[in-house]
Amino acid sequence: MSDDRPTLLIDDLPEDERPRERLLQKGVRALSDAELLAVLLGSGRAGTSAIDLAQQILQDLGGFSGIHREDVSRLLEIKGVGEAKAARIKAAVEVGYRLSSEERGEKWVIKTPQDLVEMLGHDLRGSDQEEFWVVWLNARNVVTGSQQLYKGSQDATTVRVSEVFKLVVSKNANAVMLAHNHPSGDPTESPEDVNMTRAIIEAGKLLDIRVLDHVIIGLHGFTSIRQKHPSLWA
Repeated sequence: MSDDRPTLLIDDLPEDERPRERLLQKGVRALSDAELLAVLLGSGRAGTSAIDLAQQILQDLGGFSGIHREDVSRLLEIKGVGEAKAARIKAAVEVGYRLSSEERGEKWVIKTPQDLVEMLGHDLRGSDQEEFWVVWLNARNVVTGSQQLYKGSQDATTVRVSEVFKLVVSKNANAVMLAHNHPSGDPTESPEDVNMTRAIIEAGKLLDIRVLDHVIIGLHGFTSIRQKHPSLWA
């Protein structure tokens, strides 16, 4: 049975409730997340306004971070979101990330595990496979480069200590930080994570390269192995 109810457009709302008009009159910061998303949508679906559809998208996918994390096909599963709308939404989320990257500048100074999470978290939280990253730094803890070393299965990856230092030594690095994600969302370290970190620290001592930390990034948090297991650095 077909749904004969009309598709609700933003222009169908009272003028003082239209997010585009509110954006122009009061500024972008006056809009809620749902209203911002509604501006991108432009219209809802039969019997549902653009704002209501936006609220559903944010709820179903877990906010803007969830939109980033999910593939565009997940957006297309939501009734009322076609290819054009899905493409606009994904592009807008990516624009926001690239803008924040530009504002931070090209030079990262890593002082805390949180700094590393801010540097890599966007990409690692958006991956459905485990990725292992190596970040190398100079004597002042300024990042001079980073690289994904491994991309494994959904729940595990195998890291060779020799491959880590082959890369770092070739870059004449003074220090290194390690990071990987847990696609399950839980950043709790495993015994394998701790043992691998221990092996890398010991190898770093032989090569006179400081291993500053190994950070595990989950969906809504992270674990610093240095903070949880300081005895490894003793």
